[in-house]
Amino acid sequence: MAFTSLSEKLKHIFSKLTGSGKLTEVEIKTAMREVRLALLEADVNFAVVKDFVARVSEKCMGSSVMESLTPGQQVIKIVHEELAELLGKTHEKLKTSPKPPTVYMMVGLQGAGKTTFCGKLGMMLKGQGKRVLLVAADVYRPAAIKQLHVVGKNAGVEVFDEGQIDPVKIVKNALKHAEKANMDTIIVDTAGRLHINDELMNELVFIKNVVNPMEILLTVDAMTGQDAVNVAKEFNERLDITGVILTKLDGDARGGAALSIRHVTGKPIKFSGVGEKLGDIEVFHPERIASRILGMGDVLTIIEKAQAAVSEKEMKVLEERMRKNAFTLEDFLVQFDNVKKMGNIDDIIAQFGGALGKNSKMLGKLDEGQMVRNKAIIQSMTATERRNPDILKASRKQRIAKGSGTTIQEVNALLKQFEQSKLMMKQFGGKMKGKKGLF
Repeated sequence: MAFTSLSEKLKHIFSKLTGSGKLTEVEIKTAMREVRLALLEADVNFAVVKDFVARVSEKCMGSSVMESLTPGQQVIKIVHEELAELLGKTHEKLKTSPKPPTVYMMVGLQGAGKTTFCGKLGMMLKGQGKRVLLVAADVYRPAAIKQLHVVGKNAGVEVFDEGQIDPVKIVKNALKHAEKANMDTIIVDTAGRLHINDELMNELVFIKNVVNPMEILLTVDAMTGQDAVNVAKEFNERLDITGVILTKLDGDARGGAALSIRHVTGKPIKFSGVGEKLGDIEVFHPERIASRILGMGDVLTIIEKAQAAVSEKEMKVLEERMRKNAFTLEDFLVQFDNVKKMGNIDDIIAQFGGALGKNSKMLGKLDEGQMVRNKAIIQSMTATERRNPDILKASRKQRIAKGSGTTIQEVNALLKQFEQSKLMMKQFGGKMKGKKGLF
């Protein structure tokens, strides 16, 4: 996951500050030098780093920190606020046209994941009740049109395609088709190149003038670091983009692009791609990303993913069973499938941050393979055993292990995990009391 290395370095830096009763100017200056180095190693733009560290240093030297009883925590609070500010402060929603259809023009270089993200965005907007049309205006890249048809089919949205003709003509005809078909949202997949050139930019300007898009969204590959920032700057100067989409943020990107683009272009990051599946799209919330970077977790995003993966009816049933302390292994089996719907397990655990406490170690052992084995173990039990695991003595465990192709140790580990999960969900449900649809 992006930011992992930066997060670990920052936590190490601040751990030295939180252990002090008072902080001196020398300690703060030393910490800021280390923060500066950590950001540069994360491939954050030099000018951005210089400005960020200067602002944080100035605030940390104030009396509110120097005279505080918890100066280390005050420093972390300031860094969190400044990181959120650097990333854009608050999420900026997609704009919609007062007169449909709303047109979103997707631009970017080849290989950034633009066409796939058209499908992701289309599926997300369809889930919000929009009538979406994808437009195949990338007529140069081999198989681009076919790829858009594939992602469109998987996303359950229509694709408008007229083959490899003039892309300006294609978007004109797409607008007419959308109006006739009563479509309220159009996503135009424009052509990309391996590098920026006048031919590409001129074509995009022509298309922009024809469709008058509500948003011009630039897709950039987070793995490319500072190159992504340079690309964003160039596209912004030529097209006046309205927002940025960061793809491959689930990889080992150092995070420099995310922390630099807003500062350099002045344009917000609106979404991020966090996986290869069409559902792997996240709204970009600066304050939540800042919390992730500092290891504070991102519980709100977890809640949103849970609500998307589990119906309100299922959530109410689960909540009622937990209140009555009637949560069984049958319910636990269902939760394995629900967790899988929410995405990569490692990413989910990382987003919890410190919110799980000692329970995070238990979840950390739960990989995809282990989930499959755990499901097999539960499915090898009788209905009575699932509802009353206290009756599982040695002979029953031996039968279950044999039937599931696992070991008695794995059966015991699952039962322990089940008990820990019941406790964790009860504790977490208490912390989140008042959050709609969560335990």
